[in-house]
Amino acid sequence: MLGTKRHGIAEFLTRSLFSWKPKASHSAPGWKLFGKNPLQDNPLKNSRTIQQEYESRAGPATGPPPHPQPMRCKNLEFEPLSTTALILEDRPPNLPAKSEEESQRHRQEYSEMVAGAKRREMKEAQKKKRQLKERYRQEENIANAMVIWNMEVLPNWESMRNTRRVRDLWWQGVPPSVRGKVWSLAIGNELNITPELYEIFLSRAKEKWRSFSETSSVNENEECGVSLADRESSLDLIKLDISRTFPSLYIFQKGGPYHDILHSVLGAYTCYRPDVGYVQGMSFIAAVLILNLEEADAFIAFANLLNKPCQMAFFRVDHDLMLKYFAAFEVFFEENLPRLFQHFQNNSLTPDFYLIDWIFTLYSKSLPLDVACRVWDVFCRDGEEALFRTGLGILRLYQDVLLQMDFIHSAQFLSRLPENTPAHALFSCIANTQMISNNLVLIYLTNQALT
Repeated sequence: MLGTKRHGIAEFLTRSLFSWKPKASHSAPGWKLFGKNPLQDNPLKNSRTIQQEYESRAGPATGPPPHPQPMRCKNLEFEPLSTTALILEDRPPNLPAKSEEESQRHRQEYSEMVAGAKRREMKEAQKKKRQLKERYRQEENIANAMVIWNMEVLPNWESMRNTRRVRDLWWQGVPPSVRGKVWSLAIGNELNITPELYEIFLSRAKEKWRSFSETSSVNENEECGVSLADRESSLDLIKLDISRTFPSLYIFQKGGPYHDILHSVLGAYTCYRPDVGYVQGMSFIAAVLILNLEEADAFIAFANLLNKPCQMAFFRVDHDLMLKYFAAFEVFFEENLPRLFQHFQNNSLTPDFYLIDWIFTLYSKSLPLDVACRVWDVFCRDGEEALFRTGLGILRLYQDVLLQMDFIHSAQFLSRLPENTPAHALFSCIANTQMISNNLVLIYLTNQALT
C-alpha cells in the first residue's frame, strides 16, 4: 500500500484523452439487444448455410433435385437467399428461445417468401422474353421492308407509289433508313427549289441577323419601316423556339449537333417567304425533317410542305379557311364519337383549343417522336385527310379518359399526350375512324385555298 502511487488532478489533465483505447472485446459479432454479458463466439453464417440448415431440419424435399443455375439474374427486386433467410436463425442465447409454433410459422413464411420471389422472377423473365421476341420481330419486319423499298419501290416510284402493296407497307411504317427519301418523293418539289437557292437565302438570313444585332431595339426597327414578318425572323425569336424544340433529345439546343442546322433552315425560310415569316411551331416540323434528311434537302421538303393548302392556311392565319377546317373536323367528330363530342360541347371545348397545335407541328410535339414519324408516313401518303383522321384517332383512343375530365384538364391532356402512347392502339383507332364525306369537304376546302 505504501508503494501505491496516487495520481493528482494535474497529471490526469496532462494525459492525452484520445490516446485511451478501450479494452478489446472478445464478443463475437451478433445481436446484443439486452444484458451486459458479451455474446458467445458465434461466427456469422451466410445465407446459403442458413438455408442448408433449414433444409436439413425440415427434411429432404420431395420431387426432383433443382437444376444448378450457373448464372443468376441481376437487378432483381427480391433476393430470396439474402437477408430473408435470417427469419430461420435462432435467437441469441440471452433472448427467449423460439417456440416450436413460432419456428414452424417462420419456416412457412420463409417458404412463401422464396416462392413469391421465384414467381416474380419468372414473371419478369417471361415479360422480358416477350419484349425481346417482339423486338426481334419488328427488326426482322423492318429489314424485310427496307429491302422491298430499296429494290422495288424507290426505283419504280411513280408506277408503284399508289399500289395496294405499297400503301400497306406505308401504313406499317416506313423503315427509318429510307424514310427521308420516301418523304422527299411524296412531298415533291413543286416550288423547284435547288440547294443553290437555299444557300442564297441562307446568306441573306445571316446578313439580316447581323443587321438585327446592330440595332438597339425592336422599336427602332419599327420606326425604320421593318415589317412584322421581318421582325419575326429575328435571331432572338428563332433562338427561343429552337431551345424548346424536343428538349429531351438535347440535340437541337445550343451546343447540340443539330442546333446550327435547324437555325439555318428556319432563317433561310423566313427570307424565302417573308410574307409568312417565322411562326411558332415551325421548328418542330423542320427538326423532324432534319433528323431524316440532309440540310438542303430538309429545307426543300420544309418549304414545299408548308406550301400545302392546309399548312398555308394555318401558318398564314387565314381565319375564314381555318374555320372551315374546324367545321369539317367537327362533322367527322360528331359522326364518329357522339358521346365525346357532346361532352366537349357541354364544356365549350372547341377544336381550336387542341387542333391548331396538332396541325402547326404535325403532331410531332404532342405525340412521342417515333409515333409522330409514323403519322407523318400516313400524312405523306394520304395528305391532309390523315391529319384529321389522326386527330379523331387520338380522341377515340383516350375517349374514356377525356369523358372524366373538365375543360381545363382536357385541354392540358390533349396538348401533351402521354409518353407511352401505344402506336399499335393509336393506328387501330385511326383505321376505325370513318370519314365518309371527307372527299367532298376536303376537295372544296382545297379549291378554296388555291383560289
